[in-house]
Formats: sequence, structure tokens, C-alpha cells
Amino acid sequence: MWEFRYKNDYLNCVYDLMADAAVQSMRLLPQHRAGVSCYHHCVLVSYSSWRLCRALGLDGRAAARGGLLHDLYLYNWRDKASHPGIRHAVQHPEVALKNARARFSVTETEADIIRSHMFPLTPTRVYHCLEALVVSTMDKLCAAAELLGLVPWLTGRRARPIWQDADWAPAPLRRAG
Repeated sequence: MWEFRYKNDYLNCVYDLMADAAVQSMRLLPQHRAGVSCYHHCVLVSYSSWRLCRALGLDGRAAARGGLLHDLYLYNWRDKASHPGIRHAVQHPEVALKNARARFSVTETEADIIRSHMFPLTPTRVYHCLEALVVSTMDKLCAAAELLGLVPWLTGRRARPIWQDADWAPAPLRRAG
């Protein structure tokens, strides 16, 4: 599952999202461990959810898109001054959904994925589709892998993560030469 050999099929589902400035800005936001940004985390969750949903005959496109946008909250969650009045752990899914809807056409399945990805921590935001369950589970597994420093080992990319490759970045962000 952690091999990125289906990268082109995956990118066909999310390329327009990855090209967006707000999504790219997530590269500047910290996530669960030093060296892993919010963007890196979302790509891992998105890709792994896409693969699993395809294998299960579910809506892989919705899982990929919802997974990529599930943490589109656009503030440094570690700096409480950057999000006054927001209890990050339980409110960031709604902030992410609001941001996603402001920038993209979000389907109901994608909205359910974003809204419910913190269940059971958010007990009133239960899953309404299996894709949401998959993304939520992959979110927790990816977070654990990040915290344990397993991401490079799991992805087979010990030297550098896949998202640092030039062809994983939308065209305007590719490095020359």
C-alpha cells in the first residue's frame, strides 16, 4: 500500500487541489512531528485512503480529495494565538470544511470525510459513508507512523520522501534542472 507506483492515477484525482495556493501553503504548517508538514501528512492520508478505497470498490476519488483537504485549517495549530477561539482538536474539521468549500466544489462524500475525520474525538460527527471511515482510519495510522518516525521506512523512501520529488509538485512549483 505504501508504494507510490500509482502516482499518476492518484494525481489525476487531486492535481487541481494540489495546484491551489492554500493547499500548497500547508507545506509551511507543522503537523505531528518535526519534518512532516500538514501538506505531507495530508498527501500520505490521501494517497493511502485512495489506494484502500479503490481496493475495496469504494469512491477512491472522493477519498483522495477529502483526504487531501481534511486538514485544510490553514493556521499553525501549535500556536494558540494563530487561532483564537478555536479548540483545534475538535473544531478544525469544520474550519477545514469551510475553507475547502470556499475554494473548491466539494461533494457530499468529500464533506463527510472532512467533517468526520476526528471521530470519535468529535462524537457528534459520525461517518455517513465508508470512505469517511477509511480516511479517518488512515489519518490515525499516518499520524502514528509520523510520530514513530516510520514514514520513510513505510514508503520505501529512506533517502527522501516522495513529496520532495519534482514531479509530485504541480507545474508552477517544480524545481528547474
